[in-house]
Amino acid sequence: MARTDARTLPLDETSTAALAQRALLYRLVDPADPEALRAYSTAEARGFLGEEPTDDEAREFGESIGYRRRIGVYDEAGLDPQVPVATVNSWVGELSVPGDRVTPFWAISGVTVSPARRRRGIARAMLEGELRTAHDAGVAVAGLTVSEATIYGRFGFAPAVEATTWDIDTRRAGWRGGDVPGSFDYVRREEAVALLEDLHERVRVTRPGDVDGWRGRWRQFAMIAGGSKEPGRTRVVRYADAEGVVRGAVVYRLTEDPADMARHTLDITYLVADGDEAYRALWGFVLRHDLVSRVRASLRSVDEPLPWLLADRRGAHVSVHDHEWLRILDVPGALAGRGYAAAGTQVIAVSDPLGFAEGTWMLEIGTDGEARVTPTDATPQVSMPVASLAALYLGGVHAATLRSAGQLTGEDDAVRALSRAFSGDTAPALGIWY
Repeated sequence: MARTDARTLPLDETSTAALAQRALLYRLVDPADPEALRAYSTAEARGFLGEEPTDDEAREFGESIGYRRRIGVYDEAGLDPQVPVATVNSWVGELSVPGDRVTPFWAISGVTVSPARRRRGIARAMLEGELRTAHDAGVAVAGLTVSEATIYGRFGFAPAVEATTWDIDTRRAGWRGGDVPGSFDYVRREEAVALLEDLHERVRVTRPGDVDGWRGRWRQFAMIAGGSKEPGRTRVVRYADAEGVVRGAVVYRLTEDPADMARHTLDITYLVADGDEAYRALWGFVLRHDLVSRVRASLRSVDEPLPWLLADRRGAHVSVHDHEWLRILDVPGALAGRGYAAAGTQVIAVSDPLGFAEGTWMLEIGTDGEARVTPTDATPQVSMPVASLAALYLGGVHAATLRSAGQLTGEDDAVRALSRAFSGDTAPALGIWY
Protein backbone atom coordinates (compact mmCIF):
# COMPACT_ATOMS: atom_id res chain seq x y z
CA MET A 1 0.00 0.00 0.00
CA ALA A 2 1.48 3.33 -1.10
CA ARG A 3 2.20 5.91 1.57
CA THR A 4 0.41 9.23 1.42
CA ASP A 5 2.61 12.06 0.14
CA ALA A 6 1.97 14.85 2.63
CA ARG A 7 3.18 17.45 0.12
CA THR A 8 0.11 16.86 -2.03
CA LEU A 9 -2.39 17.65 0.73
CA PRO A 10 -4.14 21.03 0.96
CA LEU A 11 -3.75 23.47 3.82
CA ASP A 12 -6.18 23.09 6.68
CA GLU A 13 -8.98 25.60 6.18
CA THR A 14 -9.74 26.05 9.88
CA SER A 15 -6.16 26.98 10.69
CA THR A 16 -5.95 29.21 7.62
CA ALA A 17 -9.00 31.15 8.81
CA ALA A 18 -7.85 31.32 12.45
CA LEU A 19 -4.49 32.79 11.47
CA ALA A 20 -6.05 35.18 8.96
CA GLN A 21 -8.07 36.66 11.82
CA ARG A 22 -4.72 37.55 13.38
CA ALA A 23 -3.54 39.13 10.11
CA LEU A 24 -1.19 36.19 9.50
CA LEU A 25 -0.78 34.18 6.31
CA TYR A 26 -0.64 30.37 6.56
CA ARG A 27 1.21 29.13 3.49
CA LEU A 28 2.90 26.12 1.99
CA VAL A 29 6.54 26.78 1.21
CA ASP A 30 7.24 26.38 -2.50
CA PRO A 31 10.02 23.74 -2.85
CA ALA A 32 10.98 25.26 -6.20
CA ASP A 33 11.59 28.72 -4.72
CA PRO A 34 15.14 28.93 -3.32
CA GLU A 35 14.49 32.26 -1.60
CA ALA A 36 11.43 30.87 0.18
CA LEU A 37 13.42 27.82 1.29
CA ARG A 38 16.26 30.07 2.49
CA ALA A 39 13.81 32.15 4.52
CA TYR A 40 12.17 29.03 5.95
CA SER A 41 15.58 27.62 7.00
CA THR A 42 16.47 30.91 8.65
CA ALA A 43 13.23 30.97 10.62
CA GLU A 44 13.63 27.38 11.82
CA ALA A 45 17.23 27.99 12.89
CA ARG A 46 16.16 31.05 14.84
CA GLY A 47 13.36 29.09 16.48
CA PHE A 48 15.80 26.51 17.81
CA LEU A 49 18.36 29.17 18.78
CA GLY A 50 20.83 27.91 16.19
CA GLU A 51 23.17 29.79 13.90
CA GLU A 52 21.49 31.22 10.84
CA PRO A 53 22.41 29.08 7.83
CA THR A 54 24.55 30.18 4.94
CA ASP A 55 23.08 29.99 1.46
CA ASP A 56 24.77 26.64 0.87
CA GLU A 57 23.61 25.26 4.23
CA ALA A 58 20.05 26.40 3.58
CA ARG A 59 20.10 24.77 0.16
CA GLU A 60 21.44 21.50 1.56
CA PHE A 61 18.90 21.54 4.39
CA GLY A 62 16.10 22.13 1.91
CA GLU A 63 17.25 19.22 -0.23
CA SER A 64 17.61 16.90 2.75
CA ILE A 65 13.98 17.38 3.79
CA GLY A 66 12.60 17.75 0.28
CA TYR A 67 10.17 14.91 0.91
CA ARG A 68 8.43 16.89 3.66
CA ARG A 69 5.49 19.27 3.59
CA ARG A 70 6.81 22.63 4.81
CA ILE A 71 4.51 25.34 6.13
CA GLY A 72 5.30 28.87 7.17
CA VAL A 73 3.21 31.48 8.95
CA TYR A 74 3.93 34.96 7.62
CA ASP A 75 3.30 38.47 8.92
CA GLU A 76 3.02 40.51 5.74
CA ALA A 77 3.01 43.71 7.77
CA GLY A 78 6.22 42.77 9.56
CA LEU A 79 9.67 44.22 9.01
CA ASP A 80 10.78 41.14 7.00
CA PRO A 81 7.61 39.62 5.51
CA GLN A 82 9.52 36.97 3.52
CA VAL A 83 10.78 35.20 6.66
CA PRO A 84 8.06 33.17 8.41
CA VAL A 85 7.27 33.96 12.03
CA ALA A 86 6.45 30.29 12.61
CA THR A 87 7.31 26.99 10.92
CA VAL A 88 6.29 23.35 10.85
CA ASN A 89 7.08 20.46 8.54
CA SER A 90 5.55 17.02 8.30
CA TRP A 91 5.52 13.77 6.33
CA VAL A 92 4.08 10.27 6.49
CA GLY A 93 6.71 7.93 7.86
CA GLU A 94 6.87 4.47 9.38
CA LEU A 95 6.64 3.90 13.12
CA SER A 96 7.86 0.59 14.55
CA VAL A 97 5.26 -0.95 16.88
CA PRO A 98 5.10 -4.10 19.03
CA GLY A 99 5.00 -7.32 17.06
CA ASP A 100 8.01 -6.53 14.83
CA ARG A 101 5.92 -4.50 12.44
CA VAL A 102 5.57 -0.92 11.25
CA THR A 103 2.58 1.34 10.84
CA PRO A 104 2.23 4.63 8.95
CA PHE A 105 2.36 7.73 11.13
CA TRP A 106 2.20 11.48 10.65
CA ALA A 107 5.63 12.79 11.65
CA ILE A 108 5.81 16.41 12.75
CA SER A 109 9.03 18.39 13.00
CA GLY A 110 10.50 21.87 12.97
CA VAL A 111 7.74 23.42 15.10
CA THR A 112 8.88 26.97 15.88
CA VAL A 113 7.26 30.28 16.74
CA SER A 114 9.26 33.49 16.78
CA PRO A 115 9.75 34.85 20.30
CA ALA A 116 8.43 38.13 18.86
CA ARG A 117 5.09 36.49 18.00
CA ARG A 118 4.40 34.27 21.02
CA ARG A 119 1.03 33.84 22.74
CA ARG A 120 -1.03 34.62 19.66
CA GLY A 121 -2.42 31.13 19.11
CA ILE A 122 0.00 30.41 16.27
CA ALA A 123 1.31 27.08 17.63
CA ARG A 124 -2.23 25.90 18.35
CA ALA A 125 -3.36 26.72 14.84
CA MET A 126 -0.38 24.94 13.28
CA LEU A 127 -0.56 21.80 15.43
CA GLU A 128 -4.32 21.38 15.21
CA GLY A 129 -4.00 21.93 11.46
CA GLU A 130 -1.44 19.12 11.27
CA LEU A 131 -3.71 16.78 13.25
CA ARG A 132 -6.79 17.55 11.15
CA THR A 133 -4.81 17.07 7.94
CA ALA A 134 -3.39 13.74 9.15
CA HIS A 135 -6.79 12.51 10.31
CA ASP A 136 -8.45 13.48 7.04
CA ALA A 137 -5.69 11.65 5.16
CA GLY A 138 -6.46 8.45 7.09
CA VAL A 139 -3.27 8.37 9.18
CA ALA A 140 -4.02 6.83 12.58
CA VAL A 141 -1.07 8.07 14.67
CA ALA A 142 0.93 11.30 14.82
CA GLY A 143 4.30 11.69 16.47
CA LEU A 144 7.11 14.10 17.22
CA THR A 145 10.28 14.44 19.26
CA VAL A 146 10.18 17.46 21.50
CA SER A 147 12.54 20.11 22.79
CA GLU A 148 9.91 21.40 25.25
CA ALA A 149 7.78 18.93 27.21
CA THR A 150 5.05 21.31 28.36
CA ILE A 151 3.48 22.13 25.00
CA TYR A 152 2.09 19.00 23.44
CA GLY A 153 -0.05 17.42 26.15
CA ARG A 154 -2.77 20.00 25.51
CA PHE A 155 -3.13 18.60 21.99
CA GLY A 156 -3.58 14.98 23.11
CA PHE A 157 0.05 13.89 22.75
CA ALA A 158 1.78 11.86 25.46
CA PRO A 159 5.34 10.63 25.98
CA ALA A 160 5.40 7.11 24.53
CA VAL A 161 9.19 6.65 24.36
CA GLU A 162 11.53 7.62 27.15
CA ALA A 163 15.29 7.81 26.67
CA THR A 164 18.31 7.59 28.92
CA THR A 165 21.47 9.67 28.96
CA TRP A 166 24.68 8.03 30.19
CA ASP A 167 27.82 9.55 31.68
CA ILE A 168 30.34 6.79 32.39
CA ASP A 169 33.59 6.93 34.32
CA THR A 170 35.29 4.16 32.38
CA ARG A 171 37.98 3.54 34.97
CA ARG A 172 35.49 3.01 37.75
CA ALA A 173 32.83 1.27 35.71
CA GLY A 174 35.21 -1.24 34.17
CA TRP A 175 34.07 -4.00 31.84
CA ARG A 176 32.83 -7.51 32.45
CA GLY A 177 31.35 -8.19 29.02
CA GLY A 178 34.33 -10.24 27.85
CA ASP A 179 35.67 -10.30 24.31
CA VAL A 180 33.48 -10.91 21.29
CA PRO A 181 34.87 -12.56 18.14
CA GLY A 182 34.95 -10.31 15.12
CA SER A 183 36.77 -7.22 13.90
CA PHE A 184 36.61 -3.43 13.97
CA ASP A 185 37.47 -1.04 11.18
CA TYR A 186 37.42 2.72 10.82
CA VAL A 187 35.13 3.93 8.07
CA ARG A 188 35.60 7.12 6.08
CA ARG A 189 32.91 9.60 7.02
CA GLU A 190 31.83 9.90 3.39
CA GLU A 191 31.23 6.13 3.31
CA ALA A 192 29.48 6.05 6.68
CA VAL A 193 26.18 7.40 5.36
CA ALA A 194 25.26 4.23 3.48
CA LEU A 195 26.53 2.07 6.36
CA LEU A 196 24.37 3.82 8.97
CA GLU A 197 21.38 3.85 6.66
CA ASP A 198 21.65 0.11 6.02
CA LEU A 199 22.10 -0.85 9.67
CA HIS A 200 19.24 1.36 10.81
CA GLU A 201 16.90 -0.15 8.24
CA ARG A 202 17.91 -3.64 9.36
CA VAL A 203 17.10 -3.18 13.02
CA ARG A 204 14.44 -0.49 13.33
CA VAL A 205 11.46 -2.82 12.97
CA THR A 206 12.50 -4.69 16.14
CA ARG A 207 12.44 -1.52 18.28
CA PRO A 208 8.96 -0.11 19.02
CA GLY A 209 9.11 3.64 18.71
CA ASP A 210 11.81 3.71 16.05
CA VAL A 211 11.16 5.41 12.71
CA ASP A 212 12.52 5.27 9.20
CA GLY A 213 15.53 7.51 8.79
CA TRP A 214 16.58 9.83 6.01
CA ARG A 215 19.88 10.50 4.31
CA GLY A 216 20.24 13.99 5.72
CA ARG A 217 20.24 12.61 9.27
CA TRP A 218 23.06 10.15 8.50
CA ARG A 219 25.05 12.93 6.81
CA GLN A 220 24.72 14.98 9.99
CA PHE A 221 25.86 12.05 12.13
CA ALA A 222 28.86 11.48 9.88
CA MET A 223 29.65 15.21 10.08
CA ILE A 224 29.64 15.74 6.34
CA ALA A 225 26.52 17.91 6.22
CA GLY A 226 26.87 21.65 5.79
CA GLY A 227 27.60 23.50 8.99
CA SER A 228 29.31 20.54 10.67
CA LYS A 229 31.61 21.82 13.42
CA GLU A 230 35.09 20.33 13.77
CA PRO A 231 34.30 17.19 11.75
CA GLY A 232 37.83 15.89 12.23
CA ARG A 233 37.03 14.97 15.84
CA THR A 234 34.38 12.50 14.70
CA ARG A 235 35.17 8.80 14.12
CA VAL A 236 33.06 6.04 12.59
CA VAL A 237 33.88 2.45 13.46
CA ARG A 238 32.09 -0.62 12.15
CA TYR A 239 31.97 -4.08 13.68
CA ALA A 240 31.93 -7.29 11.60
CA ASP A 241 31.25 -10.69 13.13
CA ALA A 242 33.53 -13.74 12.87
CA GLU A 243 32.05 -14.52 9.44
CA GLY A 244 32.82 -11.03 8.18
CA VAL A 245 29.22 -9.80 8.16
CA VAL A 246 28.89 -6.15 9.25
CA ARG A 247 26.67 -6.14 12.33
CA GLY A 248 27.01 -2.69 13.82
CA ALA A 249 28.62 0.71 13.93
CA VAL A 250 29.34 3.51 16.34
CA VAL A 251 29.84 7.19 15.56
CA TYR A 252 31.67 9.12 18.24
CA ARG A 253 33.50 12.34 18.93
CA LEU A 254 36.67 12.75 20.99
CA THR A 255 37.54 15.73 23.18
CA GLU A 256 40.89 16.00 24.95
CA ASP A 257 41.22 17.08 28.57
CA PRO A 258 43.71 19.98 28.30
CA ALA A 259 45.22 19.02 31.66
CA ASP A 260 45.73 15.32 30.81
CA MET A 261 45.83 13.85 27.32
CA ALA A 262 45.15 10.40 28.76
CA ARG A 263 41.68 11.54 29.87
CA HIS A 264 39.72 12.11 26.67
CA THR A 265 35.93 12.25 26.66
CA LEU A 266 34.24 10.05 24.05
CA ASP A 267 30.74 11.24 23.09
CA ILE A 268 28.66 8.67 21.24
CA THR A 269 26.61 10.24 18.45
CA TYR A 270 24.94 7.02 17.35
CA LEU A 271 25.44 3.35 18.17
CA VAL A 272 23.50 0.74 16.21
CA ALA A 273 23.84 -3.01 16.72
CA ASP A 274 22.32 -5.84 14.75
CA GLY A 275 22.16 -8.46 17.50
CA ASP A 276 23.44 -9.01 21.03
CA GLU A 277 26.97 -9.90 19.98
CA ALA A 278 27.36 -6.65 18.07
CA TYR A 279 25.96 -4.70 21.03
CA ARG A 280 28.53 -6.15 23.41
CA ALA A 281 31.34 -5.71 20.91
CA LEU A 282 30.62 -2.03 20.27
CA TRP A 283 30.22 -1.10 23.92
CA GLY A 284 33.37 -3.03 24.78
CA PHE A 285 35.20 -1.06 22.10
CA VAL A 286 34.22 2.39 23.39
CA LEU A 287 34.51 1.63 27.11
CA ARG A 288 38.02 0.19 26.68
CA HIS A 289 39.19 2.81 24.19
CA ASP A 290 42.77 3.96 24.76
CA LEU A 291 43.25 7.37 26.42
CA VAL A 292 39.52 7.66 27.22
CA SER A 293 38.32 8.12 30.79
CA ARG A 294 34.75 9.24 30.15
CA VAL A 295 32.06 8.00 27.76
CA ARG A 296 28.80 9.84 27.24
CA ALA A 297 25.77 8.67 25.29
CA SER A 298 22.21 9.90 24.88
CA LEU A 299 18.92 8.59 23.46
CA ARG A 300 19.52 5.10 24.81
CA SER A 301 16.71 2.76 25.88
CA VAL A 302 15.37 2.72 29.43
CA ASP A 303 16.08 -1.03 29.55
CA GLU A 304 19.59 -0.76 28.13
CA PRO A 305 21.56 -4.00 28.75
CA LEU A 306 24.67 -1.92 29.46
CA PRO A 307 24.52 -2.04 33.31
CA TRP A 308 24.99 -5.80 33.14
CA LEU A 309 28.21 -5.31 31.19
CA LEU A 310 29.84 -3.02 33.74
CA ALA A 311 32.00 -4.30 36.57
CA ASP A 312 30.73 -1.44 38.73
CA ARG A 313 27.51 0.08 37.51
CA ARG A 314 27.92 2.92 40.01
CA GLY A 315 30.55 4.22 37.64
CA ALA A 316 27.70 5.25 35.34
CA HIS A 317 25.33 8.14 35.97
CA VAL A 318 22.04 7.62 34.14
CA SER A 319 19.19 10.09 33.71
CA VAL A 320 15.81 9.50 32.09
CA HIS A 321 13.75 11.94 30.05
CA ASP A 322 10.82 11.91 27.63
CA HIS A 323 11.76 11.77 23.96
CA GLU A 324 9.05 10.72 21.49
CA TRP A 325 5.45 11.82 21.94
CA LEU A 326 2.53 10.20 20.13
CA ARG A 327 -1.05 11.18 19.43
CA ILE A 328 -3.81 8.73 18.48
CA LEU A 329 -6.08 10.00 15.70
CA ASP A 330 -7.97 6.83 14.77
CA VAL A 331 -8.45 4.22 17.51
CA PRO A 332 -9.35 1.22 15.29
CA GLY A 333 -6.54 1.99 12.85
CA ALA A 334 -3.92 2.52 15.54
CA LEU A 335 -4.79 -0.45 17.75
CA ALA A 336 -5.18 -2.87 14.84
CA GLY A 337 -1.76 -1.82 13.52
CA ARG A 338 0.29 -3.32 16.37
CA GLY A 339 0.71 -6.79 17.86
CA TYR A 340 -0.29 -7.89 21.36
CA ALA A 341 1.21 -10.11 24.04
CA ALA A 342 -2.01 -11.61 25.43
CA ALA A 343 -5.41 -12.56 24.03
CA GLY A 344 -8.62 -11.16 25.42
CA THR A 345 -11.47 -8.71 24.94
CA GLN A 346 -11.64 -5.23 26.41
CA VAL A 347 -14.18 -2.42 26.17
CA ILE A 348 -12.30 0.88 26.25
CA ALA A 349 -13.77 4.36 26.41
CA VAL A 350 -11.58 7.16 25.05
CA SER A 351 -12.25 10.85 25.58
CA ASP A 352 -10.77 13.35 23.14
CA PRO A 353 -11.43 17.12 23.32
CA LEU A 354 -10.54 17.43 19.62
CA GLY A 355 -12.92 14.60 18.71
CA PHE A 356 -10.63 12.41 16.60
CA ALA A 357 -10.48 9.39 18.93
CA GLU A 358 -13.64 9.95 20.95
CA GLY A 359 -15.78 6.86 21.52
CA THR A 360 -16.17 3.48 23.15
CA TRP A 361 -14.33 0.65 21.47
CA MET A 362 -14.35 -3.14 21.60
CA LEU A 363 -10.78 -4.43 21.43
CA GLU A 364 -10.71 -8.14 20.58
CA ILE A 365 -7.26 -9.73 20.60
CA GLY A 366 -6.77 -13.23 19.22
CA THR A 367 -4.27 -15.85 20.29
CA ASP A 368 -2.13 -14.83 17.30
CA GLY A 369 -1.70 -11.33 18.75
CA GLU A 370 -3.84 -9.72 16.07
CA ALA A 371 -6.58 -7.29 17.06
CA ARG A 372 -9.97 -6.23 15.78
CA VAL A 373 -11.38 -2.91 17.00
CA THR A 374 -14.99 -1.83 16.56
CA PRO A 375 -17.25 0.85 18.06
CA THR A 376 -19.62 -0.47 20.72
CA ASP A 377 -22.42 0.59 23.06
CA ALA A 378 -21.22 -1.82 25.77
CA THR A 379 -20.28 -0.53 29.21
CA PRO A 380 -16.58 0.41 29.31
CA GLN A 381 -14.25 -1.68 31.45
CA VAL A 382 -11.48 0.94 31.21
CA SER A 383 -11.83 4.67 30.52
CA MET A 384 -9.05 7.08 29.63
CA PRO A 385 -8.20 10.33 27.84
CA VAL A 386 -6.64 10.02 24.41
CA ALA A 387 -3.22 10.98 25.79
CA SER A 388 -3.21 7.91 28.05
CA LEU A 389 -3.93 5.66 25.07
CA ALA A 390 -0.96 7.23 23.28
CA ALA A 391 1.25 6.57 26.32
CA LEU A 392 0.16 2.92 26.35
CA TYR A 393 0.43 2.41 22.62
CA LEU A 394 4.05 1.17 22.38
CA GLY A 395 4.03 -0.66 25.71
CA GLY A 396 6.28 1.84 27.48
CA VAL A 397 4.05 2.16 30.54
CA HIS A 398 1.58 -0.19 32.26
CA ALA A 399 -2.10 0.64 32.45
CA ALA A 400 -1.86 0.06 36.20
CA THR A 401 0.78 2.77 36.45
CA LEU A 402 -1.42 5.25 34.63
CA ARG A 403 -4.35 4.35 36.87
CA SER A 404 -2.23 5.03 39.95
CA ALA A 405 -1.42 8.44 38.46
CA GLY A 406 -5.12 9.14 37.85
CA GLN A 407 -4.68 8.96 34.06
CA LEU A 408 -7.23 6.16 33.51
CA THR A 409 -9.92 4.32 35.43
CA GLY A 410 -10.98 0.68 35.56
CA GLU A 411 -11.36 -2.37 37.75
CA ASP A 412 -8.30 -4.38 38.74
CA ASP A 413 -8.84 -7.35 36.42
CA ALA A 414 -9.46 -5.19 33.36
CA VAL A 415 -6.49 -2.93 34.03
CA ARG A 416 -4.15 -5.88 34.62
CA ALA A 417 -5.36 -7.54 31.42
CA LEU A 418 -4.75 -4.34 29.48
CA SER A 419 -1.22 -4.11 30.90
CA ARG A 420 -0.46 -7.69 29.84
CA ALA A 421 -1.86 -7.24 26.36
CA PHE A 422 0.00 -4.00 25.59
CA SER A 423 3.37 -5.06 27.02
CA GLY A 424 6.28 -5.85 24.69
CA ASP A 425 9.51 -7.81 24.72
CA THR A 426 11.56 -4.63 25.02
CA ALA A 427 10.96 -1.07 26.11
CA PRO A 428 10.26 1.38 23.29
CA ALA A 429 13.36 3.13 21.99
CA LEU A 430 14.29 5.83 19.51
CA GLY A 431 17.94 6.73 18.94
CA ILE A 432 17.43 9.80 16.75
CA TRP A 433 15.56 13.09 16.67
CA TYR A 434 13.10 13.76 13.86
